[in-house]
Amino acid sequence: MRADRHFEYDIISSPLGAVGMVLRPPAKRPVRMICLPRQGVSPRDRILSAFPEARALSGKRGKTGVLIEAFLAGEPVRFSIDELDFEGIGAFERRVLLADFSIPRGRVMTYGDLAAKAGVPRGARAVGNVMAGNPFPLIIPCHRVIRSDGTLGGFGGGLAMKKALLAMEGVAFDGRGRVLDGHCLRG
Repeated sequence: MRADRHFEYDIISSPLGAVGMVLRPPAKRPVRMICLPRQGVSPRDRILSAFPEARALSGKRGKTGVLIEAFLAGEPVRFSIDELDFEGIGAFERRVLLADFSIPRGRVMTYGDLAAKAGVPRGARAVGNVMAGNPFPLIIPCHRVIRSDGTLGGFGGGLAMKKALLAMEGVAFDGRGRVLDGHCLRG
């Protein structure tokens, strides 16, 4: 991390747990990272571990923070990638993240179908790795990516949060907790 960069963080409370956001104001693309809740580690501690020089947000919550707060309250929002800082993200990862960004609210896509959409047929495992390292969860909706058998797969905020987010968006599940096929998009 270069010393000439100034980072701030914001902690957004929600019924699903606190979510942290790292910002680099006044950059054109200020959102550097989103931290989902994890059991035993606060978003603030995770942020300060990765960005030890970060300070608590000094001004009003910005547009992206307000949208995240509304989204976590169950409101349908339209996120933009215009404020996301993709510095240091490789071309393949960026392609997958942008393909994921296009999955609409209330729909899901399998890892394999997302791989096909990103131009990497049979790249489901690689796509899963990109989703696991997604620096912008919620905005780039990795919670909308599931296994081919309809089960949820992984999620940085835990499977309970993933299921709650999908249910909040109108995704339905069968008696075994699998996403109903009618909610699935194909690559």
